[in-house]
Amino acid sequence: MTDRLTIAFAQLNQVMGDLRANADAMLRARADVPEADLIVFPELQLIGYPPEDLVLKPALIERAKEELERMAQASAGGGPAMLVGTAMVEGGKLHNSMALLENGDIAAVTHKHQLPNYGTFDELRLFKPGPLPEPIDFKGVKIGVPICEDIWVDGVCTHLAARGAELFIVPNGSPYEVEKDDIRLALGKGRVASTGLPLTYLNRVGGQDEIVFDGSSFVLNADGEVAWQFADWEEEIATTVWERKEGGWTCTDGPRHELDAHPMDIYHAMMIGLRDYVNRNRFPGVVLGLSGGIDSALSAAVAVDALGADRVWCVMLPSRFTSRESLDDAAGCAEMLGCRLDTIPINPAVEGFDAMLEDSFADATVDITEENIQSRIRGVTLMALSNKFGHMLLTTGNKSEMAVGYATIYGDMAGGYSVLKDAYKTTVFALSRLRNEQKPSLAMGPDGPVMPDNVISKPPSAELREDQKDSDSLPEYDVLDPILKGLVEEEIDIDTLVERGFDRDTVARIERLLYIAEYKRRQSPPGVKIGARNFGRDRRYPITNAFRTV
Repeated sequence: MTDRLTIAFAQLNQVMGDLRANADAMLRARADVPEADLIVFPELQLIGYPPEDLVLKPALIERAKEELERMAQASAGGGPAMLVGTAMVEGGKLHNSMALLENGDIAAVTHKHQLPNYGTFDELRLFKPGPLPEPIDFKGVKIGVPICEDIWVDGVCTHLAARGAELFIVPNGSPYEVEKDDIRLALGKGRVASTGLPLTYLNRVGGQDEIVFDGSSFVLNADGEVAWQFADWEEEIATTVWERKEGGWTCTDGPRHELDAHPMDIYHAMMIGLRDYVNRNRFPGVVLGLSGGIDSALSAAVAVDALGADRVWCVMLPSRFTSRESLDDAAGCAEMLGCRLDTIPINPAVEGFDAMLEDSFADATVDITEENIQSRIRGVTLMALSNKFGHMLLTTGNKSEMAVGYATIYGDMAGGYSVLKDAYKTTVFALSRLRNEQKPSLAMGPDGPVMPDNVISKPPSAELREDQKDSDSLPEYDVLDPILKGLVEEEIDIDTLVERGFDRDTVARIERLLYIAEYKRRQSPPGVKIGARNFGRDRRYPITNAFRTV
């Protein structure tokens, strides 16, 4: 038995499915803390999180076993033991597990008991729950290792405490959501208060498809006070010192990093999500249509901040409806960001389609069809550049537009990724103002403003017909967005929204548009999740759906 432990916590990124790279990264982290007794890694760090159906592939599980054994062998001959997150088969059942690697062996294993099956999580279809876990004995100290969701229910920590646990180490794969860091901290303090035991909450950083991990790990002593607060968004390895005192184990105080204020947290989430998606999928950069509007301007700014100006290619695609103001704003935006801007007029293609469809459309009135053709010409043009030169096409639509179908399928929806997919239009305005006032700490882009003020202040317009404004087709965004949040995030009915002061006919119309646009959203690219109910992973509605709440 010891009265002093030195425990290193590794808040790391991951590469989904690259088991050798993930194992090597953990071994390098171990080599950086030779003085530690133990180094701890996040949930499923060896494989990646969330693994989705990849984890059902037997070859992956066999490779994970081999890599875990290789890591165990590296623990022989001294140095820190390792607590590693992986997937393991035991008794013919696949588990989400943590393995203690010590003295050349897999010294202990514990399995996740509470498997989440909501929102972005579908672990119940992948793993089998382990039994209520027992503490792991390490150097005579009983360490409770509840894995992520295990602390979101009452029973697991209470059971571990009853079985003699002296402190909790909680490895996580906890995705970013707005205000999630406050929720995690309150949850950790609740478990500390109910058990009287200190707790370390270890999370990862980095992007995985639509999900972003913000880190923000922390250590709580038994009095509920924060002893360490890790940074958000950045990899960090912290070596903590624990001492057994009369009242139990205590962690010596360390740094307390200040976490992002809102909405800078959203901006960083967008940056990290895009950076890792582009880099992990080996794109040389991104290409996007820069219209002179706020959505494309913000998308370009996030891309430059995430990747650097030399990897962002903007293209202005003017039609006869494009204003001089938009041309100037797009040019100003590209100049302020320092990125490439090409101009490719689409009038020749529009005229070609008009001629091609002249006979078929002879007896039909000009309507939204001709507007959508313009959008689709732009989509084809941008995809041609993407195909020819390899840059991923970044789409620029926001959540407000996608919610009500104010987007053109196979047109401005075409592309590989969207940083604004889960951002309402009012959030787009807030982020644009923020970025013009403050450069994010991890940004690769320029200091100072990144778009002309006029981009933020002018009325939004798709410019697909003369004098078009978004407000011609939609309520003002400060009305639309609260209605959408009620329908999407809260799942409330029309009567409740009317009680909040919204016009009944307007709410009913928005609900109808929300439902009938589902088929479009199913064909939209992935994008950064920032809220509790993003389209796709969280909110899964049927396309064919006759239900209305009025």
